[in-house]
Amino acid sequence: MSRRKRKRHLRNRNKNRKYKSWGPKEELKVLEAKSKNQEIYIDAIYNSDITFCSGPAGSGKTAIAVGVASEYILDEEIEKLVITRPVVESGKGLGHLPGTLVDKIKPYLVPLIEEMHLYIGKDKVRDMRYQNLIELCPLEYMRGRNFHDTFMVLDEAQNATFEQIKMFLTRIGQGSKAVINGDISQTDLPEDCSGGLITCVEKLADIKGVSICNLGDEDIVRNTIIGEILTQLKGS
Repeated sequence: MSRRKRKRHLRNRNKNRKYKSWGPKEELKVLEAKSKNQEIYIDAIYNSDITFCSGPAGSGKTAIAVGVASEYILDEEIEKLVITRPVVESGKGLGHLPGTLVDKIKPYLVPLIEEMHLYIGKDKVRDMRYQNLIELCPLEYMRGRNFHDTFMVLDEAQNATFEQIKMFLTRIGQGSKAVINGDISQTDLPEDCSGGLITCVEKLADIKGVSICNLGDEDIVRNTIIGEILTQLKGS
C-alpha cells in the first residue's frame, strides 16, 4: 500500500469506524511516522512478509509494529494477532509468578498491551483477547504451532537465541506477516548464551519478501533526552 493511499484509507476508516458492542467511542491513536526512518519502517512492514527492525529504546520500533498490526486487525486484513517475546528478565529475577501461562507472561508484554489499548481501545482489546483474535503467546511455547492469516510480532528479539528466532520464523503460515524487532546494542541473556538477532538479519537480508530496517538515536520520540543519555553511556 502506498503512503498516500494508506493515509487516505486511515482517514476514511477513522471517520466511519463502527464501535458495535465494544462500549462508548474512544479517542484512538492513529499511527503516524515521526521521522524518515520510521516512515521507511512502516512502509517495509506493509510491503514485506517479514520485517526486522533494530533500534534503541524509545525509537518507536515496538509502537510501530503494534500500530501496524492494530490497523491490520481492525481492517480485518488478518484473522488473528499474535504477540510474543522471550521470557527473559532484566536484572534481578522476579521469582515464581502465580497463575496461568498467560498470567505468567503478561508482565513481560505490558508495553505491547498498553500500545494496543491506544490503537484499538481497552474494551475492544479485552473482547478480542477473549475471542482469541489477539493472543499473547510465550515464545518458548510456540514450537509445533502454525499461524495462518496472522500478524505476528516478536518483541525484544535481542533476548532470543538463534534457534528461537528460527523457530518463530518457521511458524509463519499462509497469508501471514511477521515483525521481529529488538535493540542489538543490549541484551539480558546470560553471558554464556548468545542472541540470534544479528545473525538472522545478516543471513536473511537478501531474501525477497524480507526487509531490514534500522532506527537510530535521531528517531527517539519517547523523550529527546533519551538520545543524549544513550550517546553518553555508549561504551560504559
